[in-house]
Amino acid sequence: MYGLYTVLGLVAVVLVFVPLALVRRATYGVPVRVRERLGGNGLSVPGGPRGWIHAVSVGEAITATAIVEALRHAHPALPLVVSTVTETGARVVRERFGGNATHRFFPLDLPLAVRRAVASIDPAFLVCMETELWPNLLRILRARGVPVMIANGRISDRSFGRYRLVRPFLRRVLADVTVFAMRTDEDARRIIALGASPERVFVTGNLKHEAASDPAGAADLWHRLLGLSGRRVWIAGSTHRGEEEAVLDAHRAARAGCDGLVLVIAPRHPERVTEVLALAAARGWAAVRRSELPRREASPDEDAIIVLDTVGELAQLYGIADVVFVGGSLVPAGGHNMLEPALCRKPVLFGPHTENFRQAAALLEASGGARVVRDGAALASQLRRLLADAALCAKLGNAAYEALAAHRGGVRETLDLVERFLYPRGAGGTRA
Repeated sequence: MYGLYTVLGLVAVVLVFVPLALVRRATYGVPVRVRERLGGNGLSVPGGPRGWIHAVSVGEAITATAIVEALRHAHPALPLVVSTVTETGARVVRERFGGNATHRFFPLDLPLAVRRAVASIDPAFLVCMETELWPNLLRILRARGVPVMIANGRISDRSFGRYRLVRPFLRRVLADVTVFAMRTDEDARRIIALGASPERVFVTGNLKHEAASDPAGAADLWHRLLGLSGRRVWIAGSTHRGEEEAVLDAHRAARAGCDGLVLVIAPRHPERVTEVLALAAARGWAAVRRSELPRREASPDEDAIIVLDTVGELAQLYGIADVVFVGGSLVPAGGHNMLEPALCRKPVLFGPHTENFRQAAALLEASGGARVVRDGAALASQLRRLLADAALCAKLGNAAYEALAAHRGGVRETLDLVERFLYPRGAGGTRA
């Protein structure tokens, strides 16, 4: 089965990965990084072995922050490596972790590429954020005696259905994982149903409940950077095609009762920024890229919409919002992280399509900290109601925050599993 998997992987590289990489290079200037994808890119940090944390992209890298900080505190002499698949994820790692961890790109899951990467990193252990299952990597690490953890693991409805189609092979893959730290009881049940040994599966909660808080004065700083001092702001985060129209219509309706209201739109995919700017212009709105701020003049145009074209800032920007809408939920995309605005004590709006964040959505809705909007008209109605009632905004925001506070402890439990199964305290330079 591994041979067939590798052959199919090679075919996918030639027919899918390479053409897409070349298109992204030509269209958006995204580097192909052939050397790194084939396991190259040696590390400059001295000595080994190293703790290896893998975070696919931006969201996983931000979630990994708490784990990196906890490992740095518990094992200050242990060098850390954080790998990502995407360029945007790499940018977040470099900006957030600085000298606490070295970044490298994750290799293609081909035996030669994986062996080169593993030899270069010389990992003491690997922590994969969420449910990253790479058969060749896991097999090679097990052969080297390197323990592996799946941290903040989840199995979506879509993934569960697909995994069941290859359950006999997946059972062998899961046997190479040392320990599973899953978000919920349902995620744990699913990973066991797919073949993981029950004694290696633990429920630790969602690490996104415990994102690091912003430094004091961060909201004031963002107001100054964006030229928004004294103005009210609402944010539409992680939006998809088909949602921006509803957001712009809701903004027009809300401004009728809230003069000077500013909208910040953050498209889920940064390559869609130009498309969103054009959509705003077609509806008569002036629009400005976040990267163009601050300008020399005091503030953007009074009616300007700010389109977030930078990476890793959305979670911080939520701190300046009066109301937040989380996208990927008015269209059937499964929703996105509504815990980030809740941690900022903001009232949260999202649509009915939250399959990828079912537990988080249910928790916030049940607490009274979030409202479900079924369509664009409902979004406009709820937005206007909240902006007109500051006390209601504060009530919802506090309820959302308190709901998350009651479910914390995941970082501590995850680190306990690291020290139990991967790298005990006092391990020093020896493998666990």
